[in-house]
Amino acid sequence: MPHPENLKYLLEEKYLRYNQQSFIENDPISVPHRFNRRQDIEIAGLFAAILAWGQRKTTIRKGFELMQMMDNSPYDFILHHRENDLKVLTRFKHRTFNATDTLYFVYFLNRYYRENASLEDLFLSGYPSVEKGLIHFHDLFFSLESAPARTKKHIPSPKKRSTCKRLNMYLRWMVRNDGRGVDFGLWSRISPSRLICPVDLHVDRVARKMGLISRKQTDWYTAVELTDHLKKIDPEDPVKYDYALFGLGVIENYGF
Repeated sequence: MPHPENLKYLLEEKYLRYNQQSFIENDPISVPHRFNRRQDIEIAGLFAAILAWGQRKTTIRKGFELMQMMDNSPYDFILHHRENDLKVLTRFKHRTFNATDTLYFVYFLNRYYRENASLEDLFLSGYPSVEKGLIHFHDLFFSLESAPARTKKHIPSPKKRSTCKRLNMYLRWMVRNDGRGVDFGLWSRISPSRLICPVDLHVDRVARKMGLISRKQTDWYTAVELTDHLKKIDPEDPVKYDYALFGLGVIENYGF
């Protein structure tokens, strides 16, 4: 376990190393980076985050494949598609995410964007608690009568103690704005200080090696514990160290 001062230096160094535009190409965030319009970025980012499990190259490829099926204009497709336009989506599949899930996402987003300008509002109920915001998002997403039960495995909730890794990553993309060109910073009503660090196997391993996690299991409270430790280093933007932990774990194999 590094000394606290050495830990701060290490995390800052790795954050600066990996939080730069060269990071984008080989990360799922490259999918929303193809777009400029706010709603296109939101929609492409949501799909890219939800699909982000498995090999990174595959998840990126599948994200771009889905955007192509939406004519590389997801917001227009969501709002203005006709029933015949949806046939192409029945061919989409990534691991356990299949056509049923894809079509429900499109249906929900169509209903939502007809009445709202931004997905940010979906996460604001209960704010400043990101935990309550994620619960609200989950519950509202599945509030429609046509919501398939099988799709629930793709939208986790803190209520079930999930780490909500992919949704926390999505919030990082949408909220953080440090001027370094990776995260978008589209959403100004959620403070970076309130975000929860995404926790996957790599981040979990590195954080435990550094003494940033003591909880035995890996769940929502583990992500909160890790974030609380990171807040001691940077209380205003603790989740920026996701770059450092990810880079150390995936690229540098820290701890092996």
